[in-house]
Amino acid sequence: MKRFANLLKKEIKELARPQLIISLAFTVILFQFIGQVSKKEVRKATGIQTISVLDEDGSAGSKDLLKRPEMALFKIVDLSGKTKEQALETAKAGESKLLLVIPKGFGTSLAELKPSELETYSFMRSFSLIGARGQVVVQSVLGAVNEALSNDFLRKKLPDMDTASLKKPIKSKDFIIVQDRMAEGSANLVAGMISQQSMFIPIVLMMIIIYSSNMVISAIAMEKQNKTLETLLTVPIKRTSIITAKMLAAGLIGLISAAVYMFGMQGFLGGIGDEARAAGAQAGGPALMQKLGLTFDTTGYVILGLSIFLAILVALAMAMILGVLAEDFRSAQTMIMPLMFMVMIPYFISIFADISTVSLPVKIFILAIPFSHPFLVSQNLYLGNYGMIAAGLAYMLVVFGVLVVVAARIFSTDKILTMKLSLGKKKGATA
Repeated sequence: MKRFANLLKKEIKELARPQLIISLAFTVILFQFIGQVSKKEVRKATGIQTISVLDEDGSAGSKDLLKRPEMALFKIVDLSGKTKEQALETAKAGESKLLLVIPKGFGTSLAELKPSELETYSFMRSFSLIGARGQVVVQSVLGAVNEALSNDFLRKKLPDMDTASLKKPIKSKDFIIVQDRMAEGSANLVAGMISQQSMFIPIVLMMIIIYSSNMVISAIAMEKQNKTLETLLTVPIKRTSIITAKMLAAGLIGLISAAVYMFGMQGFLGGIGDEARAAGAQAGGPALMQKLGLTFDTTGYVILGLSIFLAILVALAMAMILGVLAEDFRSAQTMIMPLMFMVMIPYFISIFADISTVSLPVKIFILAIPFSHPFLVSQNLYLGNYGMIAAGLAYMLVVFGVLVVVAARIFSTDKILTMKLSLGKKKGATA
């Protein structure tokens, strides 16, 4: 037991090098920095916006439009007295996100209850989602103003009628049913809340599996290249203990890295998701999720953690075998590619597709990949599909056991020192 503990300490020391600690610290700092920058940019995009207005009409109707409460979201730069070309040049040179032109005859059309037309000129100074938000906000405000004006028209023509009932004679009362629970609310709101809660889990899991596997493959390849693996195999300790120590050390480092990445990702996603969370809270999202039972309890987090841990173990067992096949450290970097593809396929499918609706061959293919199951745990917990969860955990455990047996057989013979899969070398090449 003492020899195993010493071996485990050795493996941990080899993996937990200063480069790893610096890399993890840098990752957290980077994510936190990006999150803070994103938060500031989101606040800018959702705060007071500067727009320029050219009122060519100058009527009471156009002035009333600009005094509407909805326009309080904007800092208005008045360009009255200029031509449209001059106004465009002035607005373009300034900070305005948009130029709003109110043409002549606007007030007359309103008075005669005729359709009126405004012109908006958006200045695309960047092509990011936040950079393009200015026009979206303006259009939503114009929609609100249009709604208010149409209500005014209807009140003048039909003062005794309810304008809301006139424009929307059919109303719907929306309910959501999840298993045996039912609550009144929006399905889009629930989908958005679930997406916010679980979107970072697949990202972190993908990063950790690839990262931990790369550590194991590179470590074994370096031991073969430096001939230290031969020395290790001569130590009077069972080779199964060597495998266990290597995998346990990599697993512990992987879990610590996962915790660090999750902390960093929370800072990053927190910076860009404040507005969405605030909107969801205002719309009653948390209460709706509680009524539908779409929240994790302690058991749920334990199941999720167990699924992630098994996925990491499977990846490490695969990495152990691939590392033995690597000829040297350089070829080890190529060996990580099969694992990367096996992780990326379920990751992207879990984002864009519903496993329950895909064709049977595609479903079998997805479920055959061990790393698919942690991506599906969240939705299966929400839907109460505990059978699917248990089957996924059992499947990963079986795959892990098979891989450990294969790795143990490789390590139990001297083939571990001679096995290699050389890539990119021509046949007949001399050493």
